[in-house]
Amino acid sequence: MTKVGKLFILFALAGIVASCGGPQGDKTQAGEAQEVSVKSGDVTLNVDLGASNVEWVGAKPTGQHNGTINLSSGQLMLTEGVIVGGKFTIDMNSIVVLDLTDAEENGKLLGHLKSADFFEVETYPTAIFEITSVEAVSGNPQASHNITGNLTMKDVTKSITFPALVTIADDGVTASSPAFLIDRTQWNVQYGSKTLFAELKDKFINDEISLKINLKAGL
Repeated sequence: MTKVGKLFILFALAGIVASCGGPQGDKTQAGEAQEVSVKSGDVTLNVDLGASNVEWVGAKPTGQHNGTINLSSGQLMLTEGVIVGGKFTIDMNSIVVLDLTDAEENGKLLGHLKSADFFEVETYPTAIFEITSVEAVSGNPQASHNITGNLTMKDVTKSITFPALVTIADDGVTASSPAFLIDRTQWNVQYGSKTLFAELKDKFINDEISLKINLKAGL
């Protein structure tokens, strides 16, 4: 085999490993819920529901799926042009799968995600994220702030921190995060967990879910 041929195989194998390695992003640790100290600000902005959502990616050894979840309500609070708080309701019934074009396969996966195996949306139709602190950062072109808040999902509340690129203007605020990872098992989403069910061997589903936040809010 020629040197070029060997290099091609190495690059191909590297691509396969990368594609099966799970969702991409920095992992955020889930900690104990924190006290929400700010109840209001000088200015309250309402979330633009049509321009805001959460992008998700889940994976297993044979591949991955991706989609979006919408917000059903949300407010962002500012004092003297600085974000001091916010609370957002995530509509778990709005979850969609984007990568499966076959209607039957798409519906089957969507039904499974909504079932008690995963997000149990009939019992827990919403998730809540409430900001507890916002810290300005520098040196990261993808982020101007670190946002810390309590994420409540399936009646479990944990504190998480993720970076976001935030723009504050006279007409409102836009914010977007690079992809980051949470461990779904911390919120009792345990189906197919590699960590909890070792007997699954290579039939597991990654514990980590990749999330990307897209937010727009205005008066």
